[in-house]
Amino acid sequence: MKIGEDDKDSCQDEEIMKYVICVPDGCADLPVPELDGRTPLEAANMPNLAALAAKSTLGRAEVIPSGMPPGSDVGNMSIFGYDPSKYHTGRAPIEVAALGVKLSPDQTAFRCNFVKVVDGVMIDYAGGNPSSEEAAKVITQLNEELGNPEEGVSFLPGVSFRHAMIAPMDFVDAVCVPPHDLTGGPVVLPSGKSGQKISDLMAASEKILAASSLEATGIWLWGQGTQPQLPSFAEVNGVNAGLVTAVDLVRGIGKLADVKVCDIPGATGWYDTDYEGKRDIALKELENGLDLFIIHVEATDEAGHAGDVEAKVKSLENWDNRILDGLIAGLDDMGPWRMLMLPDHATPLTLRTHTPDPVPFLLFDSENDSDGGVYTETGVSDMPLVRGHQLMKSLLAK
Repeated sequence: MKIGEDDKDSCQDEEIMKYVICVPDGCADLPVPELDGRTPLEAANMPNLAALAAKSTLGRAEVIPSGMPPGSDVGNMSIFGYDPSKYHTGRAPIEVAALGVKLSPDQTAFRCNFVKVVDGVMIDYAGGNPSSEEAAKVITQLNEELGNPEEGVSFLPGVSFRHAMIAPMDFVDAVCVPPHDLTGGPVVLPSGKSGQKISDLMAASEKILAASSLEATGIWLWGQGTQPQLPSFAEVNGVNAGLVTAVDLVRGIGKLADVKVCDIPGATGWYDTDYEGKRDIALKELENGLDLFIIHVEATDEAGHAGDVEAKVKSLENWDNRILDGLIAGLDDMGPWRMLMLPDHATPLTLRTHTPDPVPFLLFDSENDSDGGVYTETGVSDMPLVRGHQLMKSLLAK
């Protein structure tokens, strides 16, 4: 299977060929002392993945273009086949698209995390990972007390600790550090022309959170930008696609690309997410006529941010025995199929934040075996580097 600039976006037997993209968010890593110098991918027991890798095309992908921030917004845009250097305008505006919000040209959106800060130290960027129902009550109160309809400031509920704020364009000129980049260290307040007004809103939220039932001590505003304009996925690639995720950011890319976004009750964005439910909705939608389906699981990324070695290894093993095991058999029953496995970035346990390092990819074709190899960071370390957004065309190419 050839990978590179000359790949065409035509599809092979698009009436019968099925395509699956597996996104183990942030699974790529560095050697970990607790794993005897291995990475989680090297340590995890993943026999189904190993069997696929033995017949696949493997390589290294630059999902984060040089000079761009190593966020899930950039990485997942690459996975969807859109060049982030051309289409990316900020993280939060993608997330509000998932909430059905269309920004006007004079509006910007911010990501609004619940966080726990103690004595100026970022203890928990996820604010205790509250339930969406508990969080929505507090967001409603924030909107009532800190929102300002006349100035165009409002707060929108999302999932768990991940929410949004809409603001006028004069808020956009600020440097806001992602809270997960501050874990365990001193907070760095927003700077720049609008940094003070953003800091004031964050400070004002502390009184509201102190009176709530949440572990969070306040909100953290970041990731601001204007809403991007993505061409339709079907028009660009010639296939109809769907996805399942618990993360508004990924849902937002899907909405902006006119991809079918599927919801399941057990998708949490945490370690306890419903792996089988994500597998089953993928198979169901492919059986019902979709050509391509994207399965996104956040658990490996959250484990990386938490520095939780055991949880990251377990999350990878869950991919293997709770998704791939039944997914492979179900796809075989449908006919010919192809799979791309590609994380959106690395989230090393030792660093507890994203890095722009290249990540391993796997391309499997049920009708054509490739040379194969080992799907780990070391297993692909000597392979040529491929731009991440080109892999969609490689997956669909004749």
